[in-house]
Amino acid sequence: MIIDFHTHTFPDAIAARTIAYLTEKGGIKPYRAGTLSSLIENMRQCGIDCSVVLPVATLPKQVDTINRVSAENNGKNHVFFAGGIHPDCENVGATLDFIKQSGLFGVKLHPDYQGVHFDDKRYLNIMYEAAQRGLYIVTHAGYDVAFRDHVHCTPDMVLHALKELKGVIEDKLILAHLGGYDMPDEVLDKLIGAPVYMDTAAVLRLYPDKCKEIILRHGVDKILFASDSPWDSQRDYVTILKSFALGDEAEEKIFCENALRILSKEKTDILP
Repeated sequence: MIIDFHTHTFPDAIAARTIAYLTEKGGIKPYRAGTLSSLIENMRQCGIDCSVVLPVATLPKQVDTINRVSAENNGKNHVFFAGGIHPDCENVGATLDFIKQSGLFGVKLHPDYQGVHFDDKRYLNIMYEAAQRGLYIVTHAGYDVAFRDHVHCTPDMVLHALKELKGVIEDKLILAHLGGYDMPDEVLDKLIGAPVYMDTAAVLRLYPDKCKEIILRHGVDKILFASDSPWDSQRDYVTILKSFALGDEAEEKIFCENALRILSKEKTDILP
């Protein structure tokens, strides 16, 4: 089984212009249309058994709609959703209660698009409240291609957050982009062995040797296969990860077992 733990979709009505805007802002081209239907079709073509969609709320007013749509679609067509939340939400507790009650596994933070440093007190409160409810926290980490002048989630900020929330968010925090996009040396120096998961989204083709080193040193029990589709290829990422020759047991953990544990699912819950 192959689970892609980091994908994005946009509502049909705005997908084309959202993709066009992000393509121009970040200087990257998509591998698919960015809609939920295009993700499902791409999964079929690429041999992906399950995908996880990580929605980003760029404004507080988007949160309720994002979470309602995520809840309505969660688990259908082998696609699972995180919830959305914004650091300026006035009703953090109620929002997280809805996410939990809806069966969503956690929340997605994006410090760059939300304009907040990862160790900001508003994020610390969200992470505390989420972990208290048994929810996972997925965050963009490292540089973002659209915000190269400033990093809102550095390894030092992650370590500070872990210190501030010691005993609360250990093993509930998932760092995208193997701990920090375009920051592999700092990740290797500071985050290896920290009580966090890391996903492989968007970095495997950038510096494959460093990625393999991060995976092996951090431990395959805490690595999640991810592509960042539509911004990279699900098919290519499977090929790249397999080229690391990590062995069948390690691949099984990275491709599906670790994700199933987070999603609280068994293979039989997903496979037809």
